[in-house]
Order: sequence, then structure tokens, then C-alpha cells
Amino acid sequence: MSTVTELEPEILRSRIERFRQVKSEIVTQVRRVIVGQEEVLDQVMIALFVGGHCLITGLPGTAKTLLVRTMAQTLGLVFKRIQFTPDLMPSDITGTDIIEEDPTTGRRTWTFVQGPIFGNILLADEINRTPPKTQSALLEAMQERSCTVRGNMYMLPSPFFVLATQNPIELEGTYPLPEAQLDRFLFNTVLDYLSADEEQTVVDLTTVTTVCSADPVTNAKEILDFQQLVRMVPIGASVSRYVVEMVRVTRASDENAPDFVKKYVNYGGSVRAAQFLVLAAKARALMKGRYHVTYEDVRALYIPVLRHRILLNFHAESDRLKQDDILKKILEWKPAPKE
Repeated sequence: MSTVTELEPEILRSRIERFRQVKSEIVTQVRRVIVGQEEVLDQVMIALFVGGHCLITGLPGTAKTLLVRTMAQTLGLVFKRIQFTPDLMPSDITGTDIIEEDPTTGRRTWTFVQGPIFGNILLADEINRTPPKTQSALLEAMQERSCTVRGNMYMLPSPFFVLATQNPIELEGTYPLPEAQLDRFLFNTVLDYLSADEEQTVVDLTTVTTVCSADPVTNAKEILDFQQLVRMVPIGASVSRYVVEMVRVTRASDENAPDFVKKYVNYGGSVRAAQFLVLAAKARALMKGRYHVTYEDVRALYIPVLRHRILLNFHAESDRLKQDDILKKILEWKPAPKE
């Protein structure tokens, strides 16, 4: 027993070193295909290392689908894709039971045919193009890692990630995601337009005969190990308390909430927001070469974790304020304590 105890620090150091090596290799491979979007790439990797799901929001042509497909290639996982459309049914996602007849006995039995949800990485492409009834088919899968069809529960493979893309709600022919589903996403990552130099690089790379692709650098077993490693990163009591306070002040009902929150916010972040913010901060700390969580980790991820969890009222709409505006005000209103 004493031998195991003596070896533990060395084993832990080796796991951390492998984590950073894989993180660096993922970035190298993705960079062969994706130009720019460093912050977006970081957030998607954090979601994978935490075991969370990521909602990627951006206008058409901002490489949302390409980013997810490239990440799946790099991770060496089973990749499935669903193109969400207005006529998509829940069974098109989860799978369904069919009646099969045994040719020798003539006996008929129910057989479950798995849907595309049975993979490691599920690309839910343009998830806001299908009605809420079909969107909700992902709810159980995202939270419980299982799906229920005709009363039978089927476990999904591990690891399991939903990387969903959506166009902004203002575009015609889209449906807002249900609040319960939005809350299950770790991040709402926003893809913006590239700079002029980056856009020129994209044009140069994609208008020639050669096609860039990414090679796998890890596997499912290793990713599950990384998820456990992230949870082992320590967080100080003061930093953890800061996370809870920062989530609670997004609620207009909280006595410590600032006046502008009480004026503009109907509903704030849930307890799940605090859980996800701590986990994401742990992953970021490890990716940045640190062994503990700092206030800077929390503040850097505050907006992408919270932007889809707060619901604004008509006062905010009349003043043309968005969720990001309120969250930036909160960050200014409540600075981090000195380390």
C-alpha cells in the first residue's frame, strides 16, 4: 500500500503532462483546418475535457459545422451528425422499435434500431431549425447520458458530447431553444467574423486543389481519464464562494443583486451554472499550466457560461441590451478580490 502512495504523485504528474501534450496536439491539428477563433476553440476543448455540451452560435459561413467535424476527427471518436429541419421527428434522433420476423419460425419481435444519438460526438446542426418537441428529444441524453424509447432505457456510449450549432434567433424560420435545454449546455459560444488577414488566409487555403484534414491524437478512454483529472484540480474556498456569489447576483430576487439586474433581468443563472463555471475554470487552469483555479479563470469564462441562462425583460429589450451587456456590467460591478 505504501508503494502505491509513493507512486501517486509521479502517476499524477504523468497524467497532467499527457493532458497538456494532447491539448497542444489538438490545437495543432485543428489549426490545419480552422483559422483564427482561438477563444472559441478553447471553449470547445474545455467543454470536452469537462464532459459538457457546447452550443455554438454564429451566422452562416462562420465554420461552425467545420469546427465540430474537425474536433471529432482530432479526438478519434465516433462522430454522428443530425441536420435539424422543421419536419424532423424525435424518433429520427433517438431511434425506434421496428417489428422483425424470424424467417425460420415466422415469429415477430420488436427490435430497437439505434438513432444517430448513439455516438461519442453528436453534431446537432442548426438545432434551432426544428420545433421544441424534437429539440427536447435531446434533454435526457444531455443530462442522463441515456434515452428512453417505448419505456425502455438505453445507455449512450461514453464519452458523449452534444456540440450544437445555431443561427441567431432573429433569422426567419428558427425556433428558440427551450430554457430547460439551454441550461444543459455548458457554454454558449459565439463565433464572430474573422479579421481581414484571417479571412484572406481562409480564402487562400480553401480555393486550391489540396484539402486540409486533421489526424486523431487521442481516444475515448483517454478523454474519460482527462475528465476525471480535471475534477481533481483544487479550488480555494474563497474562489468557490466567488463563483456562487457571481451566479446569485444574476437573479433579480437576490437581495445582493445590483439595481440594473433587478431592472432588466427576469430570471438568472441556476445552480447548474455555478457547477459548470467551477468545472470549466478547473479545465482552463489545467490547460494554462496551473494546478489550482484562480479568479481570472472564473471571470474569463463567466460570460459564455451565463449568457444563455439569464432571461431579460421588456425593459432590456426597449433599451436594446443583450445578455452580454448585463454580464459585462456585473463583472465591472463585482471585481475579483485580491489573490
